[in-house]
Amino acid sequence: MRGASRASLAEARDQLSAALAAGANAGQLGDELFSVAGLLDSESGLRRAASDPARQAAAKAALAQTLLSGKVAAATLDVTTALVSGRWSAPGDLADAAEQLAVQAVLAGADDDGTLDELEDELFRFGRVVDAEPDLRVALSSPFVASERKRQLVDALLAGKVTQPTLRLITQAALHPRGRSLGSSLEAWAQLAAQRRSRLTAEVHVAAELGAGQRERLAAALSAAYGHDVNLNVVLDPEVIGGISVLISDELIDGSMASRLAALRRRLAA
Repeated sequence: MRGASRASLAEARDQLSAALAAGANAGQLGDELFSVAGLLDSESGLRRAASDPARQAAAKAALAQTLLSGKVAAATLDVTTALVSGRWSAPGDLADAAEQLAVQAVLAGADDDGTLDELEDELFRFGRVVDAEPDLRVALSSPFVASERKRQLVDALLAGKVTQPTLRLITQAALHPRGRSLGSSLEAWAQLAAQRRSRLTAEVHVAAELGAGQRERLAAALSAAYGHDVNLNVVLDPEVIGGISVLISDELIDGSMASRLAALRRRLAA
């Protein structure tokens, strides 16, 4: 987002933080804000009216009150009112902002429960599973598969095996992709989880699983190098052959045997 949309999102995020600090149910707030995003996506006339820069903020707030009063929690109504009262560079930015605040509400609930680390790891791991299983990816992404069937499939795969906030986000990503792939939604939301703790996420490719001590030493070394806490998402990758490859902040740190062999082949061919 740019300009006015970014400023309006920041103001609505402050309202979200205030609602959560006042004791709003984070899970309910997240679910209802996801529903608001869905409503804005499906109703183009409403989306244009709620984001019209020529319309007074009070009129847009009254529109939200009329539509949602008595249908959502007071906290959700307050956050939505703050959203529509802002100025938006494009109508689609408003729906995007509603979705982002919904994700932030779910993440806040996980943070309060002490499960934010698990959520981040579970989103990443399920994204890898989906990438590796074409049939599953099609079943969860195809517009020809009914939403209820997708929900049942996600529940069968994950209910009782991941935290409730993780299940909520994966279900949302599968049922309401908003033009994105399932994997890209999960990756983006995992990054938001990392940002909530002002952490960086490192994708680590190794040929064999790292032990607990190795993980701790690697995380400590990367944290010292980048000046932030670093969360490790470890991927078993036979193409690495040996050593390690780390992608962090769009920077590749490649110490794998495969990269050294490739470099040797290049020197021999020169």
